[in-house]
This record gives sequence, C-alpha cells and structure tokens, in this order.
Amino acid sequence: MAEIALPYPARRRSWLPADLGYWIVLGVVLLVVLLPVTLIIVNSFETAQPGQPVSYSLQGWTTALTDSALLKAIFNTLKLVLARQLVAFPVAVVLAWILARTDIPGSQWLEFLFWVAFFLPALPVTLGWIMLLDPQYGLINQALKLLPFIHASPFNIYSFWGIVWAHFAGGTLAIKVMLLTPAFRNLDSSLEEASNVLGASPFRTFIKVVVPVMTPVLTVVLLLSTIFSLQSFEVEAVLGFPIRFFVFSTQIYFLLQQQPPLFASAMALSTVVLAAMVPLIFVQRWASGRRRFTTITSHFKGHKMRLRRWRWPVFGLVLGVAVMITLVPFTFLVLGTFMRLFGFFNLANPWTTAHWTQVLHDPLFTRSVTNTLLLGGGTVVCALTLCTLVAYIVMRTKFAARTVLDFASWLPATFPGIILGLGLLWLFLGTPILRPLYGTIALLIIATVVASMTTTVQMLKGNFSQLGFELEEAARVEGGSWLQAFRKVLLPILMPTLLMVGALSFISAARNVSTVALLATSGTRPLSLLQLDMMVQGSYEGAAVVGVIVVLMTTGVALVARLIGLRTAIAH
Repeated sequence: MAEIALPYPARRRSWLPADLGYWIVLGVVLLVVLLPVTLIIVNSFETAQPGQPVSYSLQGWTTALTDSALLKAIFNTLKLVLARQLVAFPVAVVLAWILARTDIPGSQWLEFLFWVAFFLPALPVTLGWIMLLDPQYGLINQALKLLPFIHASPFNIYSFWGIVWAHFAGGTLAIKVMLLTPAFRNLDSSLEEASNVLGASPFRTFIKVVVPVMTPVLTVVLLLSTIFSLQSFEVEAVLGFPIRFFVFSTQIYFLLQQQPPLFASAMALSTVVLAAMVPLIFVQRWASGRRRFTTITSHFKGHKMRLRRWRWPVFGLVLGVAVMITLVPFTFLVLGTFMRLFGFFNLANPWTTAHWTQVLHDPLFTRSVTNTLLLGGGTVVCALTLCTLVAYIVMRTKFAARTVLDFASWLPATFPGIILGLGLLWLFLGTPILRPLYGTIALLIIATVVASMTTTVQMLKGNFSQLGFELEEAARVEGGSWLQAFRKVLLPILMPTLLMVGALSFISAARNVSTVALLATSGTRPLSLLQLDMMVQGSYEGAAVVGVIVVLMTTGVALVARLIGLRTAIAH
C-alpha cells in the first residue's frame, strides 16, 4: 500500500504524549468498526438460528454465490452504479467548478441549494417524483398526453432509467457538488494563471491543470459515490419492486425478512461487497500517495474566472438544475401533506389539514423529535471529534499505524446500513460491559457516527491534503505549540469544511433508517423510523408531514452552518 508522502524528514521516534493519543484513537476505531465487521464475516459461516446450538458451514456462501436471483441482483447493482456515475459525476465536476472558480452571480446560495437537495429525505422525494412521472396518473405525463402527437405516457418512473433519474435528482448529483465545491474553492488560482500565460485555453487549463491537481479529491468522491451507490435501498425498494428489479441491498433486506431469516446468506453477500471494495481503497491510497497535491500554502492566491457575456446564461442553467432537484420535489412533498389521498388530484375535495393536526398532536411525534435532536447533536460532537483526529493522524503525522487507521475508516461504507447495525447489535449484546447501552441514545449515536465515518474522514482528508505543511511550521517557528498551530492556523482554514461535516453528520443522524432500525427501542425511535412506520402502515400523508419537518429541521441546521462558514471561508 502506498504511503502518504510527507515533505519533512522523518524524525527519530520517541514515546510522546501524542503517541498515546494516537493509539487511543486507533483503539476506539477498531472497537466500533473492526469488531462488528469481524462478527459479520464470522456469522457468514454461522447457519444456526438464534437460540440454537452454534454450527458452521458453507451453506450461506453456497446460496449467495449460486442462487440465480442473487446473481441477477448483483448484476443489476453494478449496472445501476455504472449508469449513475456516468451521468452524475461529469455534471457534478462541471457544476462544482462553475460555483467555485467563476464569477457566476449568487454562487454561494446556488451551492446551498445543492445542500438542500441532499437534505430532502429519499422516500418522500421519491413519492413526489411518482406523482409527476407515474405512467398512469403522473402530472407531467398527463400534461404531455394533451398534445395531439403524444398518445402514450412518455415517462415511466417504474423503470431502470426512472430509478437512475430518481437517484440523480434525489441526492447523487447534490452530494458530489457538495463535496467537490469546497475543494475547487481551495485551489490556488496561480496554477490556472500560469497555464493561461502560456497560451492555454480555459478548457485545456481545466483538463491539464485543474483536474490533475484535484485528483485526490476527485478519486475520493468517485469512490465514495460508488460505495454509497452499492448501499442505496429506499429508491430501489419503492421503484424496483413493481417491476421486479432487485439490487444487492434490497436482496439482503428480503433475506433478513424471510422466516426464518437467512442471516448467513445476507452476511456472505455483505462480505462479497467488502472484498470488492477493498481493492478500491488500495487504489485510492495509491493514487493519492504517488505525488503531492498541496493547493493551499502560505502563498495562496484566490481568483475567479470572469465569464463575461456567458455569466447570466450559465447562472440560469445552474439555477435551473438546482431548482429541479430541490423546489420541484419539495413542492410536491408539501402538497402531499395536505391531500386527503396522496397523489390523487382528481377527488372532489382533495385538500385537508387533518394530517398535520394528527401528527403534531401525537405523543410519539413529540418523543421522536426529542430523540432526533439528541441523536443529531450527539452525532455532530462525536463525529467531528473522532473523524477530525483520524484524518489529522492519517494525513499529518508519522504515526506507525496510520495506514491501519485509514483502512479501518473505510470499512463502514462497505456494508449496507442494516448489516452494519446488525454487527453493532451483536457486538453490544455479546459484550457484557457494553450490554447496558443497548436501546439507548448513546448506542444510536455510536451507530450513526460509525455509519458516516467514511464520508467525514475522507472529506477532511481531502482538505488536509491541500494544506501546505509550512503553514504549521511557521507557527511552530514562532514558538507556538501543536495545539496553537492547529487552533490558529489549520482550524480557520478548515472551518467551512468542519461546519459542512457537522451539518452532514446531523442530517445523516436525522435521516438514518437502516443502521438504527435494529438498535432503537420504542422509547428511542427518531423521526426517520417514525416516518418509516407510517409508510409501512400505508399512511403516506402522515409520512410526508414528518418528511417536511425533517427537511425543515436539517435545512435550518445547514443554513446556520452555511452562514457561519461563509464568514470564515478562505475565498473571502
């Protein structure tokens, strides 16, 4: 595995207080990540049902690797992942570059709209697109069939490309823009200016200078997108089931829902994904370790390209994309909360406020709001503390085990949330000292921190890789300690990213369904599980009400983080 190149010479190792802190961080990560992963792998060979004597065999693996339905689900997953990345990644790179590197009007608020798109809960947003693109009663299809030359519904949300579109408009594009824009903003403009002085066109500069320098961040975002695409569940469950289109995650869910549950086969499939993801982790480390990718130094220079006459047309294009993936689905999500029957506009009196009254006066809703705030706040504090330390140790120290720490931080993203939650459940129930935490908010916080660890650590690593070491060295030459250098030099530069990581951690906790489903009790269920319960019971209107509240809650947190981040952003 390629080592991360550090520009300063290696010093003689000595036992320092910092070394003890590094080992403590490694121990915590291994406890909450490696042990559940180990339990998942071991239980892929466990064929006995709970309560029966332990027995091991290859039956689970045989079923997972020979069943035609499971093999087709794996093929469908790979096909869907490839389509999503081919469509969304190039668009996201261009949009992020426009927002960060050009003088497009309102770039900061356009970027925030992509944040909002990511905050929208997947299930209600998918229902919104069904209202628009259902082949029978979808409003867009109904409007187009009024034209004399269109006789059949041109769009079908219940199809392969319908699923791709739901992902593209529901978060696949937004999360890439969110991750890439801060990195493009931190790119020293002197690199582009040097290319322009040599006579290179803006397009050639973008291809030959910007993209190579941004390789670590682009690689991380692409790998994260690929991994998270493998984990996606909600959209495929809603849109794929009517057409019998199953993917890896939905197939695992059905294996666990059978009576008796096929735990071994589900664990075996999850282990297969882990085996497929490990080479990608090595590729990412190899790509980022081949050369230095520092873009922020003591001589940093920020400058934006002037679009001139293209300024407003480009603004209109970006605004149109942002509105399409935010305002359109959110509008229909809100409309659904006031409908007597979700999706049916042709009733004599389709509108009512009864659903809002019913949800807001439900004691379960009040308790779920409290649980969500506690879960989100605890996740933010723990994720920022742990993941910042992990990213710093991996990228800025000579800690001997930093490669192991980096590898461990990738593992949570290689398992579907339901499997990761099951691994944590086995860990806490099987460890006497940890057993009292079962069913508490503390356990849910641990689960959500672990589930989001890969994203937060990789985001922070991408920014650490852009910071020149002379920034810290200058502070130390002046007599500052490590803590002073971190607090006064690195922290102000990283503040926009830290705020975004904090907002994403809160949002992940507020939206998380699969990871906490097996860990929450009736007294600790957050809004996300309350929404899922309503949808299972067929109360889509009430679920839409909860979805709107979750969106308002998470958007408010993101708006505060955005306003504070803009004041400290390096672009300013």
